[in-house]
Amino acid sequence: MIISNRRVTGLTGDVIAELVAEIGPLWHERHQVKLASRPRKRAVGGGPKHRLVFVDRLLATLVHLRHGATHDVLACWFGVDRSTITRAVNEVRPLLAERGCTVGPDVRLRTLAEVVDHLGSSGTTGIIDGTEIRVRRPAVGRKDRDKFISGKNKQNAVKSMVVTDDEGRVLWCSPTRPASCADITHARQLGLVTLLADGPAVEILADAGYQGLGAQTGGRVVTPPHRKFKKNPPAWYEEMYERQRKTHSSHRIRVEHGIAHLKNWRALARHLGRREHMSDTVQAVAGLLSHQQTADLHSTRQM
Repeated sequence: MIISNRRVTGLTGDVIAELVAEIGPLWHERHQVKLASRPRKRAVGGGPKHRLVFVDRLLATLVHLRHGATHDVLACWFGVDRSTITRAVNEVRPLLAERGCTVGPDVRLRTLAEVVDHLGSSGTTGIIDGTEIRVRRPAVGRKDRDKFISGKNKQNAVKSMVVTDDEGRVLWCSPTRPASCADITHARQLGLVTLLADGPAVEILADAGYQGLGAQTGGRVVTPPHRKFKKNPPAWYEEMYERQRKTHSSHRIRVEHGIAHLKNWRALARHLGRREHMSDTVQAVAGLLSHQQTADLHSTRQM
């Protein structure tokens, strides 16, 4: 019932089956390594068996990411203790994050360098933008407490840079940073300037928050046009400026659509868990969404 209903997990049954075949052996291998690494009085494999098999662990993680269901609710649903669900989510989520974003049957993008190379080889235009995710307020007395306050929304949040193609398909999401970091600073810290200056000739669209990167990357980052006349502009210039701005915005809007699809997963609408898990959560959801988008595109082309 859960597997066949996309509204529950956000994924089709075929995609979930592919996840089970790919991640299941990795989870089992790491589980055996963990068992063998600790002091034991019994041989590995002795003692009580898991009441929650890997498929159920994966499904519990997907429901948690998609709908933000609490571990208590999932424990009642699957008939296990809450700590079992917590352990399952903490084990499966990093495996999902390590998969990267799927853009083809044999193409996975795990780093920003791989994204730039993919854009250059495919001749695709990339689009970047930053998105903020609300998190819990840090404890009183923490030194970097104010760093999580967003200058835009005046709320405690973390920020991630999202890269999509010109169709709005998610190609990559960066690890999270405190929301006080500016978009352009975040892009520089991720090494985008170096990758574009030394890499293939690609075009990346961005909003006004990234103005300045164009000059540093040889024009590879395209931002909205600057206003040259701030007071009493001529009518012809105002018309040209609005036309250029709307043209740029109509192409760049696809990254907003990609971010909206990410925010459909409740874990990214507002994160109520530990902030240390946010990078894995963002990258796991990006990987799942890109896998489903690629599967949908492939099935559409076959029709």
